[in-house]
Amino acid sequence: MEHHVLSVKTYASVYAALLVLLVLTVVAANFNFGTFNIVVALIIGVTKAVLVILYFMGVKFGTRLIWLWASIGFVWFVLLFLTLGDYITRGSVIGW
Repeated sequence: MEHHVLSVKTYASVYAALLVLLVLTVVAANFNFGTFNIVVALIIGVTKAVLVILYFMGVKFGTRLIWLWASIGFVWFVLLFLTLGDYITRGSVIGW
């Protein structure tokens, strides 16, 4: 397997994009988007996660097997998030 080396410029660009998204997160937290608060936060968060997964974890230039495992992990995260939504909407839990 061949190891792909990214340039410092690429890493710096991704880092700068992550910093911009961090500032965007802080700015978005100070605005009230109503029912879209969670949507805005998730879009920003998923964008940051995808940048980290693709570039800093090296998935972008990985084999199909690496893409498969990264995709499975991402799908698992979505399933956990949907389960959390179900748990939160149930109301109070007896005994807690």
